[in-house]
Amino acid sequence: MIYGYIRVSSDKQTVENQRFEINKFCSRENIQIDGWIEETISGTKSYTKRQLGNLLKKIKKDDLIICAELSRLGRNLFMIMEILNICMLKEAKVWTIKDNYRLGDDIQSKVLAFAFGLSAEIERNLISQRTKEALTRKKAEGVSLGRPKGKTNGFGKYKLSSKAKKIHKLMNEGVSKRQIASICKVDRSTLDRFLKLPEYLAASQQNNP
Repeated sequence: MIYGYIRVSSDKQTVENQRFEINKFCSRENIQIDGWIEETISGTKSYTKRQLGNLLKKIKKDDLIICAELSRLGRNLFMIMEILNICMLKEAKVWTIKDNYRLGDDIQSKVLAFAFGLSAEIERNLISQRTKEALTRKKAEGVSLGRPKGKTNGFGKYKLSSKAKKIHKLMNEGVSKRQIASICKVDRSTLDRFLKLPEYLAASQQNNP
């Protein structure tokens, strides 16, 4: 199977230029596209969350992916390396028009596949290491990690205390609890607990003389 892959970053861009380039190339090489994959999404988005991810799952030996340039696969070098490594391991080919890359089953491609896979693995390990070091440093500095927890022990100590009057007003206006929770950027369960606390009851009494 021969696939034409087209990606643009926004609705303002058009896929037609890339399609034209790929069709012109195929005409010159006397080959025909069996299936097109077109998507409008940022190249920084993980390929697993794009249509490209689905394509990489189903490609087989000797399948060919043609795109205008390597940057269409992704905007991150290591992401591109990982994508190309997947293709090489599956013995699929990747050709690009502007870059003139021809990654296939020759010895050069196999060397590149090893380099791509090793580089991607090193980058993942470095990211993991940097994350762990940052968390350890923050913990040592006394920074509270994770999502802040709402307190319920005492007046004015709950995370929604400062929004009691606003919540009461929204409740009177008939706004749903789900919407109020979204407005206050808390879970619905957090809001439900707050509505039972003395500070909310006090605020509601102040607004209802």
